[in-house]
Amino acid sequence: MTYADVVIVGAGAAGLSLAYRLCAPDARVPLSVVLVDAPPGPLRPPPRTWCFWEPPGGEFDAVLSASWQRLRVRAADGSATVAVPSPLRYKMLRSDAFTALVGSRLDAAAGFARTELTVRAVRDAAGGGGEVVGEDARGRRTVVRGRYVFDSRPPGRLPAARTTLLQHFTGWFVHTERPVFDPDTATLMDFRTPQPRHGLSFAYVLPLDARTALVEYTEFSRTPLEPAAYAEALDHHLGEVLGASPYRVSATEHGVIPMTDGRFPPRAGRSVFRVGTAGGATRPSTGYTFSGVQRQSRSLATALRAGKPPRTPPPYRARSLAMDAVMLRALDAGRVDGAAFFTGLFRSVPPARLLRFLDGSAPLREELLVGLRTPVAPMLRTLAELPFRSRRFMPTDPAPAVPHPPGPPGLSDEE
Repeated sequence: MTYADVVIVGAGAAGLSLAYRLCAPDARVPLSVVLVDAPPGPLRPPPRTWCFWEPPGGEFDAVLSASWQRLRVRAADGSATVAVPSPLRYKMLRSDAFTALVGSRLDAAAGFARTELTVRAVRDAAGGGGEVVGEDARGRRTVVRGRYVFDSRPPGRLPAARTTLLQHFTGWFVHTERPVFDPDTATLMDFRTPQPRHGLSFAYVLPLDARTALVEYTEFSRTPLEPAAYAEALDHHLGEVLGASPYRVSATEHGVIPMTDGRFPPRAGRSVFRVGTAGGATRPSTGYTFSGVQRQSRSLATALRAGKPPRTPPPYRARSLAMDAVMLRALDAGRVDGAAFFTGLFRSVPPARLLRFLDGSAPLREELLVGLRTPVAPMLRTLAELPFRSRRFMPTDPAPAVPHPPGPPGLSDEE
């Protein structure tokens, strides 16, 4: 049996971010940390992309794949709104680069250890603290215990909710034979896509250069699509809408992110905590995860490194979550046209203010100003209805959530 001050389960965005901050070299209280990763195979998440916005000079800038100071949104009729949200920049971070950066710090930390287990249980230990029970590569039962255990695995079941939509997407890294993309501008939402009956869809284009980009098809709806449907939508958008044919696909990504007003409990026991999507780090109305993960891991590490019990404040304020609940219900009920809703916001709200709003970091005054730019009548009707709606579990839960943020209303990772 292995014992440590802190045990972290999962080496995705949330687990690695927490380990990275706990193992910072200037810790006042040195901590022993064990990271429990899944063995190579289906339990280990594949490489993915996280996007977020912040000013230049962020702690991960050295390993970014790209960043953009110009953002574009295209309405269903093709008209474009281009914004420069200074001082914010939109940043793209690949998980392999992030893992390498974090790994360089963890390898140098004296109190850090990593192990690979197929985890069977995460729970409070009988004698105090928490424990992770699993099997090693030889199938032998292994127990790792700690004063505190942080479980970053995606939730096995979504919480009961009044509204639950899924943000599901497939992305292709494509290379074209001729210049097609504007490398200075990220297209966050392109609504020249067929819209589902409930929710919305859009394409998302992150250019790396004039011939290379990550292009995604994203839906907010009740159920994911079959794989062929994503491929058909992407091929149509690339060929018919963007005129990018012929093109070559070098890599693919797929994800399902919960967009729900259900409550994710931050604790699973006296000494067991949930982080990442399972701990509420995903913004319900947007799917953003990576920024929420950073706020969450920073708060936890600050307390632990000061020798205090971990604090688990929610990554998003109560009023932000209340507004999310209204927006999700209005979108699911068809009271607002999703494409027109988000296009209107980008046209009428100053870009930096809107990005702060979508990230959940806007002050109250800015939130109210953005709220006035939404369809007031359907929003008020939805607000009046919500207290009378019961919370229910989804009949069948989706595939495990992948915290990859694909676009402002669908943007994590963060996780």
